[in-house]
Amino acid sequence: MATDKELNDFLANVERRAFKQAVYAVRKDEAALDIVQDAMIKLAEKYGDKPAAELPMLFQRILQTTILDYFRREKVRNTWVSLFGGFSRPDGDDEDFDILSSYEAEEGTAAAESSADQFERAQTLRLIEQEVEKLPARQREAFLMRYWQDMDVAETAEAMGCSEGSVKTHCSRATHALAAALKAKGIKL
Repeated sequence: MATDKELNDFLANVERRAFKQAVYAVRKDEAALDIVQDAMIKLAEKYGDKPAAELPMLFQRILQTTILDYFRREKVRNTWVSLFGGFSRPDGDDEDFDILSSYEAEEGTAAAESSADQFERAQTLRLIEQEVEKLPARQREAFLMRYWQDMDVAETAEAMGCSEGSVKTHCSRATHALAAALKAKGIKL
């Protein structure tokens, strides 16, 4: 059972990383703050009685679910706004008005990308995932914890049960192997 102090210490330590992860996912600071706050509240309310060792994994799962919930709400909200939002021109001239031709996606969103760009990005991500799967287990584990879960070297070393130097070595080897494999496939990062 985690004490109140352990829970508070955990939340204080994970706050910045969780915010960075949420901002990376949603690209909006205000929404990311809300997501992190919601995830912290859910952890404290529903899992505050769990052992302190289980809190990191529980929080990560709650954070990911909260981010997905945000995207689901945004999708519904955007659908209704686009369906019932201004069906007329701002200048009042509705003759030969086509709502689809006037719709412009917000810059930096998936809707603003062409289908060719989306396909290319999906292909690139698939290749990266395949190459990550080919890494030796320890290198893959260190790489994913450090760069995808944004854990620092000390946390990764503790989670992997090895020294910080080993984590750095595994990460270095993994990044060099990935860079070489992707370069061989024509992907430049």
